[in-house]
Amino acid sequence: MLTSLLVLLALAALAPVLHRALGQRTGWLLGASSAALTRWFATRLPLEHALEESWAWTPSLGVDLAFRLDGLSVVFALLVTGIGALVLVYAQGYMGAKAKAGRLFAYLLLFEAAMLGLVLSDDLISLFVFWELTSITSFLMVGFDHEKDASRRAARKALVITGAGGLSLLAGLVLLRLAAIDLGLDAAEAVRISALSGLELSSHPWYGAILVLVLLGAFTKSAQIPFHIWLPAAMAAPTPVSAYLHSATMVKAGVFLLARFHPTLGGTEAWQMSVSIVGLVTMLGAAWMALRQTDLKKILAYSTVSVLGILTALLGLGTELAIKAMVVFLVAHALYKAALFMVAGIVDHQTGTRDAGLLAGLGKLMPFTAAAGLLAAVSKAGAPPMFGFVGKELLYKAKLDLEVFGEIVVLVAVLTNIVLVATALLVGVKPFYGRRPAELDSVREAPIAMLIGPTVLGLLG
Repeated sequence: MLTSLLVLLALAALAPVLHRALGQRTGWLLGASSAALTRWFATRLPLEHALEESWAWTPSLGVDLAFRLDGLSVVFALLVTGIGALVLVYAQGYMGAKAKAGRLFAYLLLFEAAMLGLVLSDDLISLFVFWELTSITSFLMVGFDHEKDASRRAARKALVITGAGGLSLLAGLVLLRLAAIDLGLDAAEAVRISALSGLELSSHPWYGAILVLVLLGAFTKSAQIPFHIWLPAAMAAPTPVSAYLHSATMVKAGVFLLARFHPTLGGTEAWQMSVSIVGLVTMLGAAWMALRQTDLKKILAYSTVSVLGILTALLGLGTELAIKAMVVFLVAHALYKAALFMVAGIVDHQTGTRDAGLLAGLGKLMPFTAAAGLLAAVSKAGAPPMFGFVGKELLYKAKLDLEVFGEIVVLVAVLTNIVLVATALLVGVKPFYGRRPAELDSVREAPIAMLIGPTVLGLLG
């Protein structure tokens, strides 16, 4: 596992040099390298038992680089490396022969390494270090076009909000370690996340403070209302960044954190009420905001916030069925949302606009993009036989299974889903059908490097 991180870091350091030497073949090489990591994680399935690695980092402080591959981390590892491979190839087509493409490749690979380290970490301190690295690399990528005021403002906003959440998380993790020692773990075990799950932490007097601090970290990273404002602003980033960070990986780091600490902090009324209510407010509020947008990427950004609310609410409910629904829906969303972002990027790249009101009739001119958009939109709408249908069926079943306020939760979910269907049609269908404006008659299909990502993701869905 450490080897995979070192490979990504080495490729990130070499990316600008490789781009100067290989030109537009760089994305294919880097994408193949990331795909090789995906294959390695896939060959570990099914996991009969967790795989663990540990390397001394700061022995005097009892801090190790401890990694653990279990059911939760392998799902995220496959998403991080698999979608990362497709994004790297897509970025090559998106950037073309631009000299700064090498810098974008380096940032994408640095982020991939940070996110992979985060989901594999079994040490509280190393988890926090990788958590903050995702914020720093996101800042670099959102502000990639740093000559633009909008990009600089969006990067600062993302860094301030997620950075503040990171400091809250650090305080929560420190208190968690101290509480674990109070409850009988020795100093070495108290930093291991896998060792914390058996603790009766809710009985400790610091439980409330730990819960609030950890939840603030998770809510800021996963853009829960009222911390959601950084994610739509981050659409100032190039589309490969949006497709990777803000649909499939970084914004789900908060969801991952909630899932990872659910055995330790969950199962209490305080957890259920706080996590569920924030998730429900976010899923419905962000869905309403999505309907008011006309920019394709902004529509997708707000609908992403809404889905993050759904995932958070399911973790708040905390039943076995709700956890299963969360994992299935998380994977389905990663597939269709990354595909839709890529489709939006292709439309913008080829037409020069992302305004849904100005786009129509592109299907005959861009048949492969239209097909990929339709596949992703149908999955997002939750129609059979798509994977999104399975995710939404499990979502409703998990909420109907509740004894307390189940009907209210299902009503919110249905209203949210209606809006998500509308946003799916706006992005994945509307630009390609109807009467085409005359100024779009000269539009042509995107290069193959840009088509592979949304096509593969659409078919996987």
